[in-house]
Amino acid sequence: MWKLLSHHSHPPQPLAITMPATYTSLHYHLVFSTKNREPMISDRWRSQFHEQLSTLVKELQGLPLAIGGMSDHVHLLLGLKAAHCLADFIRDLKKESTHWVMVTLEPPDFGWHEGYTAISISPMALEAVRAHILNQEAHHRQRTHREELVEMLIQAGIPFNERHLD
Repeated sequence: MWKLLSHHSHPPQPLAITMPATYTSLHYHLVFSTKNREPMISDRWRSQFHEQLSTLVKELQGLPLAIGGMSDHVHLLLGLKAAHCLADFIRDLKKESTHWVMVTLEPPDFGWHEGYTAISISPMALEAVRAHILNQEAHHRQRTHREELVEMLIQAGIPFNERHLD
């Protein structure tokens, strides 16, 4: 059973899953890019798309805490249950969101780039990550998506190959 320890008007708080002697706090900052990193997410429907991503996260039994992004990528802060397989969750989210865009908005050739970035987030860092995600437009006035991603990977101590970032 999911139990959110805050009201919607307050910053996100750690997620507690109640089960005898089992306590988890599993929060992730996810980033994935559009196919070929092309600007496919239109300003006209971006907020509607983010709302749909939130709905899909809930349908997949996750807890969306923040969703943001630009025309070529999205950021999600979410909580998951211990029983979730992160790779399967992301696969299903990408598949369902692509289907929704193609059926509802009908842009030609919408899709997601292969792969993703997933960084586990400590409960103490939730509000900072949430603020970062909700302020994507301001962040991208100063740096590119690639620069932002490199900084995230370095800060998280995740090794990466520069060739796979383009």
